[in-house]
Parts: sequence; C-alpha cells; structure tokens
Amino acid sequence: MQDLAIQLQNVSKHFSHFELKNINLTLPKGQIMGFVGANGAGKSTTIRLIMGLMQADKGNISVLGQSMPQMQTQIKRDVGFSSEEMKLYGAQNLAWHIHFIKNVYPNWDDNYARELLHRFDLNLEQKIKQLSKGQHIKAQLLLVLARQPKLLVLDEPTTGLDPVARQEVNNELALILKDEERTVLFSSHNTADVERISDQITFIDRGRLIDSQDKESYLENWRRIQLELPTDLPLQPSGSVIEVEQNGRIASVISNQFEPLILDAYQQQNIKILAVETMSLEEIFLANVNYRRQVQQKGAR
Repeated sequence: MQDLAIQLQNVSKHFSHFELKNINLTLPKGQIMGFVGANGAGKSTTIRLIMGLMQADKGNISVLGQSMPQMQTQIKRDVGFSSEEMKLYGAQNLAWHIHFIKNVYPNWDDNYARELLHRFDLNLEQKIKQLSKGQHIKAQLLLVLARQPKLLVLDEPTTGLDPVARQEVNNELALILKDEERTVLFSSHNTADVERISDQITFIDRGRLIDSQDKESYLENWRRIQLELPTDLPLQPSGSVIEVEQNGRIASVISNQFEPLILDAYQQQNIKILAVETMSLEEIFLANVNYRRQVQQKGAR
C-alpha cells in the first residue's frame, strides 16, 4: 500500500445512463500512467472519485496511502489536480493567483514558479480572461506544479487546443515529467499524447477497465500480420490472434501476444507471410476495445 500512489479496489458508481463497474486500478509511486478512453468512457468519473469530488457506491479508494474521500483534506495537500473544467478568476491576473496559492500551500517553490513562468512564456500582469486557451492551461499547470505535489492528476489537459498549442503543452509536460520522483495520472482520448509521456497505460471503455500494462509491453506484444492464403476460405481467429480481416485470399490479422511460433504455424498451413507490422498505440487501443466488446457481447448471450 505504501508504494502505491493510487489504489482502487472493486470501485463502482451508478448513474441513470452510465455505470462505472468494478474498477481495479493501481498506480505505483514514481510512475506516469496514461488513462485512455473515448469521450464518455468513464475517465473523468474515475478521476472525480480519486479526487473525492464524488463518492463511490461501493469499493475502496486509497490515495497516497490514505482513504478517499474520508481523508481528502489531508490528501489534497499533496495532490495537484488540473482539469479543463477548472476555471481561474478571469478578472484577476496570474500574479494574484500565485500570491493566493502560495499562501495556502507551504511547499510553494518560488524559483520553480519563475522557471515555469519563463518556460511557458506567461505574463504575470496579464488578466486571465485575456489568455488564450493554451495559455490558460499553462497557467493552471504552473499553479499546480509550483506547489511541488507528490501526485499530479491531469484530466484531459490538452482537450480543445489547436495543434500548435497542444504540441507546446505536451512539450512542456514531457520536460516536466522527466523527474523520476513524480507520480502522474494523465487522462486523455488522444493516444499520441499518452504514448509520448506515459510509462504505464490503462484503457477504459464503457465504464470498465479493459487492459493495463507498461507502454513497452503494448508496443512489443501487438503485431499486425499480412497473409496470403492458399484458398479464399475464411480464416478464423485462434490463440493470440484476436482479429481477422479478409478479402479473398488476402488477410490481415492482429495478435496481442506475438511470437515467431505464430508465423511458423501459418507457414505449416501453406499460408504465405507478406509482412509483420508494429502497431501504434491508437491502433492497439482500437483493436483492444473492439475485441473486449465482442467478448462482452458473447458473454451476454
């Protein structure tokens, strides 16, 4: 427990049109976890439960070794939270916000704040309502990071940004998160952002966690294999092959636990191997979601 920044055990939350069901999630200290899912998959609901902004119907939540929401006052001293839904005071400038936050949090680091101010190219005297969306997000991050939190929770920090602003924010996050002592939960529906920054990656779909591994395991284990079959008879998934797309004698299959023995088995069936391709995290996420949905549908019958 003491080595975990976040632990969720059988956590569920029911709404009239959505249910977060039996969530089991662990984030070790010093790790960066990308939390990936489509809009409405349950990412923000999970994060609200972790932050004590709502209470689970059942299950246990521990943050930095203490129970949430029971101990949330103590916990939140050491947790930095940034969300697109959070708003700063539009009529005040960034200097006012810094003065306010540093008086609340004793760990505020003035030197780090000045470094971030320069790196983010922000103006202390500019009013918040005059900031672009990208600048607003950078201002939020400065106010969170300069507190030196033990755990950083970022809920869709780049949603709605134009490509240039998103790249700028991601570049800064990549630099900031090089600190090996920093623990981060980073939610996004943009797999490219997550792939660049994260150590661990967890997929969520329709209120259920469907997979959680370190990033390198995903990229190493998943492969797309292009095949030429001796006949146009349908090729069926088997073993670690979870998806088959076939057009006549040409087939494309996806394996979630690739090993050379798969190729040997096909060759023994007189199937020609045309190519073995690595997959991007986005392709892995989509294939994983489709496979898990098919499994759920079969189980519901």
